[in-house]
Amino acid sequence: MKKKLSISIEGATIDKLDDYISDGTFRNKSHLIELALNKYLEDLK
Repeated sequence: MKKKLSISIEGATIDKLDDYISDGTFRNKSHLIELALNKYLEDLK
């Protein structure tokens, strides 16, 4: 089950995320951030 989360991120970082979304690499910001966070957490193991 997905849950909502509110975070604050620098504008320049959001602009970079929007570039990846615009070119079709990711569906939306939630998709991009969830994949990146999961990869980061996996790398910590």
